[in-house]
Amino acid sequence: MRIKFDAQLRLLGEEMTHMGSMIESAIQDATHAFLNQDVETAKRIMAEDEYIDQEQKKIENICFQLLIQQQPVARDLRTITAAMKMVTDMERIGDHAADISELTVAGTPYKLRGDNIKRMAAETIVMLVDAVDSYVTKDMAKARAVIDHDDVVDDLFLKVKADLIQVIRENPEYGEYAADLLMVNKYLERIGDHATNLAEWVIFALDNKGEGE
Repeated sequence: MRIKFDAQLRLLGEEMTHMGSMIESAIQDATHAFLNQDVETAKRIMAEDEYIDQEQKKIENICFQLLIQQQPVARDLRTITAAMKMVTDMERIGDHAADISELTVAGTPYKLRGDNIKRMAAETIVMLVDAVDSYVTKDMAKARAVIDHDDVVDDLFLKVKADLIQVIRENPEYGEYAADLLMVNKYLERIGDHATNLAEWVIFALDNKGEGE
């Protein structure tokens, strides 16, 4: 029975990695589509958000199966609970990528430089990938590093916000596109927050202080 249980735990890790890859691509593609006014890619990302939702349900089903098969020890219970909590944040990240894509479809054609937006997206992807990897590899140090890394995203968020407010003040004709960039900036900041949540759940899963296992 334990052999089957461990095999399903490994499957859980594989599916978490797969979902992480799905939302990593969604963030990357959504940001690129917005900055390059690639409406077709944006529409694809919006449509593919359904697959992310389906993957969330698949992982939750694996977790439920693990819980009903046998009485998990405390360590296993924390691992399963963390996965169930993490996929909620991961699904929200997918939603934010779709939100960015909606702005692309409905947005104006004028372009402002988006170097810091690109960097911000890259930093959130680093956080996401490392958070999911820390869960699969049980690496608490990597999870803590993800939490620390959120400061980088927050600093970029404030810089982009200040720069865009100045653009709106000095060039009102660029206001609509700048406002869309402000929204993208906020969505990416929220993605960083969700990645932080992922890392915090990893720490919860790995922290066995006070428990005899």
